[in-house]
Amino acid sequence: MELHSPSRLSHMTQDCSTRPNSAEVSSRRRRAAMEMLSMLKVGYTILRSETPATDLVNTFMDWAARRSLVLLAIFLPPYYVYKLTTSAFAVVTPEKVAGKVVLITGASSGIGEQIAYQYAKKGARLALVARREGSLREVAAKAKDAGSPDVLVVAGDVANPEDCKGFVQTTVEHFGRLDHLVNNAGVANVCWLEEVPDVADFKQVLAVNFWGAVYPTHHALPHLKKSGGKIFVNSSAAAVLAMPRMSFYNASKAAVLNFFETLRIELRDEVGITIATLGWIESEMTKGKHLSKEGTVEVDQDMRDAQVGLFPVVRAERCAEAIVDAVCRGRRHLTVPMWYRALFLWRMLAPEVGDLSQRVFYRRTAGTRGNQAKAKRFLEVTGAKGVLQPASLQSSDIKRE
Repeated sequence: MELHSPSRLSHMTQDCSTRPNSAEVSSRRRRAAMEMLSMLKVGYTILRSETPATDLVNTFMDWAARRSLVLLAIFLPPYYVYKLTTSAFAVVTPEKVAGKVVLITGASSGIGEQIAYQYAKKGARLALVARREGSLREVAAKAKDAGSPDVLVVAGDVANPEDCKGFVQTTVEHFGRLDHLVNNAGVANVCWLEEVPDVADFKQVLAVNFWGAVYPTHHALPHLKKSGGKIFVNSSAAAVLAMPRMSFYNASKAAVLNFFETLRIELRDEVGITIATLGWIESEMTKGKHLSKEGTVEVDQDMRDAQVGLFPVVRAERCAEAIVDAVCRGRRHLTVPMWYRALFLWRMLAPEVGDLSQRVFYRRTAGTRGNQAKAKRFLEVTGAKGVLQPASLQSSDIKRE
């Protein structure tokens, strides 16, 4: 009889414990057999069925897609290593914009105005575009004081294709080049769809928000390609969250988002594109300026309080800092405030939960003046309004000419 030392017996015991038992082996074999049978079934269907070929191909792709999570699990770790590496490089080497030319639409107030100041601090030369020329000149003077060596003011309407062609040409003729295009101009509607007398009145929302970004981009592209320039476009969290009372605005911003994602693929690396999905930001919109159900501009802070509710409003200066930093670092996407990404994730993974929360937050009766006043009083009585909204939003005064 062969005798084993205690150490050898210990090794043998460990070997036995690490070996899969017969039940585990049998289970693995059954799973492998089932997978093989599934593949054979798909193959048999393709060979024997009289179903059109395109249906058979899609049947196979449906089967393959259900197994793509394994490939995704293998792909994601090296992908995120690559992302972290490129992000670290961008942190160390952001683009220097001193002396470069930046065209900003919607620059007479709000986010566009603050973006102008942020570029000015970095020494960029600016072309400021909006319909209100007097307000633009005020912004231009402050931008020069902030450090911009040259500021051009061009009055124009982004919804007018001829105006867009004109202000891009004027910018290039004045400066001799164009490096960054900031598509910022926008307008919002706040009303229930069924209360709208004529939906045609809201064509202007898409004209400004969507075509007002497409027209300048189309005319600026040849110049941006020459300079290896960049495009910034202001989308909105509403494009993802589908906020009630803002159906036309949501649609226009979703169109912007998808248009520029497609353009990014077409341009490859010739021109960089940064798309921002912004939450509630300090601006004339969060002061209560929007289109009423009749399609006319109004300033209604009761409606603003009902719409914004308990969402904290980000200061425009802070938002502009994040935007200019993201563009200079070549980031593809930017969300301000960043915590909105959690809302996007809920919307994608649990859409019914998102729908329910929207219904609770935007009760249908909130369209009446009385309920708007209650929402406003709640914010004021609890003191939440002073905490959640910048001081500038307490006044309904906006720039007028």
